[in-house]
Amino acid sequence: MITNPLDERLADYRALTDVELRTRWEPPNGLFIAEGELVLRRALRAGYQLRSVLIDAKRVTQLDDLQLAGIPLYAGDQTTLEAITGFHVHRGVLASFHRTPQRDAADILRSAQRIAVLEDINNHTNVGAIFRGAAALGMDAVLLSPTCADPLYRRSVRVSMGEVFAVPYARLEPWPSALDAVRAAGFTLLAMTPAADAVAMRDLTPAQRARSALLLGAEGPGLTGSALAGADVRVVIPMHNGVDSLNVAAAAAVAFYELCR
Repeated sequence: MITNPLDERLADYRALTDVELRTRWEPPNGLFIAEGELVLRRALRAGYQLRSVLIDAKRVTQLDDLQLAGIPLYAGDQTTLEAITGFHVHRGVLASFHRTPQRDAADILRSAQRIAVLEDINNHTNVGAIFRGAAALGMDAVLLSPTCADPLYRRSVRVSMGEVFAVPYARLEPWPSALDAVRAAGFTLLAMTPAADAVAMRDLTPAQRARSALLLGAEGPGLTGSALAGADVRVVIPMHNGVDSLNVAAAAAVAFYELCR
């Protein structure tokens, strides 16, 4: 039973709401945090190795069926958990996992048929939602520009409901010249944009759909000029009632469905 929030054994869980601190701590130390029992179990099924578990003392028996021998399990009341993490842990379970080696983009390109390519999407909620949509709607993989948010950041993992573990992903570097490697691997580069010359997604040809890489830009600015210039086709989701665009995660879901139907 943990009663001291400053216990050195709990460093993995310290100040989880401080994005800058977590960015400096998690990737360099090869770890990520899973929030909630469902996400913890999905990470285990995906083969990630547990470092430790921090749990509301009232919920300890929820994990009795898991093989946790040798894994530190720290239990405390909600007041102590909140003092450690910086927020009310209403899901009651946090787990620290070891990261696996990063995938190589070239390896992903060899095996995938339809991929999403994210440019400068640094909102963790949007990244998590895009991964969930990719898993649910049939996309094979996600490639990220160097400035995209970490898919294994706690909020991304939580919003994805653990689907970040199910979708292969890699960083695509150098950006944007590495888009040439995507094309060389046989993909048609489709750039999402509201531009007047964009093709409605429903009008894409079978050849353009067959092996496609859908480029998605950050909320607001969209894709950069260099990314748009590197695409083969500009595509758009037709809008109604004067609405000019959708949230990037919502647009991604619509586009994923259209590409994979």
